[in-house]
Amino acid sequence: MSKKYDVYGVGNALVDTEIETTDEQLRDLGVEKGLMTLVDEERQEALIDALTGVRHRLTGGGSAANTINAVAQLGGQCYYSCRIADDDNGHFFADDMRAAGVNTNVHTDKGTDGRTGTCLVMITPDAERTMNTNLGISANLTPDQVIEDELAAAKFLYVEGYLVSTPNSLDTAMHARKLASKHGVKTAFTFSDPAMVQYCKDGLDEVLGDGVDLLLCNETEAKGFTGAESVEEAGDILAQRSGVLAITCGARGSRIWDGKAWIDIAPHAVTAIDTNGAGDLFAGAFLYGITQGLGCEQAGKLASLGSATLVTHFGARLHPAGFAEVKQAVLG
Repeated sequence: MSKKYDVYGVGNALVDTEIETTDEQLRDLGVEKGLMTLVDEERQEALIDALTGVRHRLTGGGSAANTINAVAQLGGQCYYSCRIADDDNGHFFADDMRAAGVNTNVHTDKGTDGRTGTCLVMITPDAERTMNTNLGISANLTPDQVIEDELAAAKFLYVEGYLVSTPNSLDTAMHARKLASKHGVKTAFTFSDPAMVQYCKDGLDEVLGDGVDLLLCNETEAKGFTGAESVEEAGDILAQRSGVLAITCGARGSRIWDGKAWIDIAPHAVTAIDTNGAGDLFAGAFLYGITQGLGCEQAGKLASLGSATLVTHFGARLHPAGFAEVKQAVLG
């Protein structure tokens, strides 16, 4: 039976502010480089006021939202469950997802209490992204925001690891997993960030449970979660809990376990200026590939080129023409 959606995503709804900064500024402001850190509204606004680098336009954000956006831009059909407030940022996020062709639950749930989540993304000259996030109303993402009928109509459920950072969101992730199992929907999961492995490992382990159909992570997350010293050893451990496993290794490409053997995906030599969203886009392109019937190697090549193209631009989302070029280059 054909499915209405390729991927049903569950995650945070954020609006990103990107600012180019320096290592010195991060140190002076007491910001831990390379990680996602949860902060309150006052701290986030103080950082924005203090940072003196180039500011880029506001963009829709959120890890799973970026992934779902990528699937949709490549031609997939998607649904996204999240929580926004009835404010300017909430309207911006909803319009942004609608423009990408993504169906969402935001028309059925707009919180009147609180504010839409925001993320301050600080980009240093080495292209590393550091995020200070105020989840706002996203911290109150609850199981009733998961629309069972829509989830049942999807090939894959996709859950972001950031959801394990709050009790409500963790409950929502577990609820979505149970519904997916009930309806025979495959589950894909991402660790999202080294900070989630460092501070919320138990939550990640709970969502991972007895295994998922697809697990995505980077090498730092893989080694941190397993305690392994090498990406190869970490991969062998994680492969026992995932049908398919994709580990990104930055400029060294990526490694994919297809359920039977390891596949090495070659990197693309590019000059990176902003790595924000690279893992999210990799996940989206890979999910698009496998839901369209591609093998893991071809899907990995699509994901590799997509993320390599993204890091040559500022911002966590690739423009439509960029997606078209990537798709043409890999798939013809």
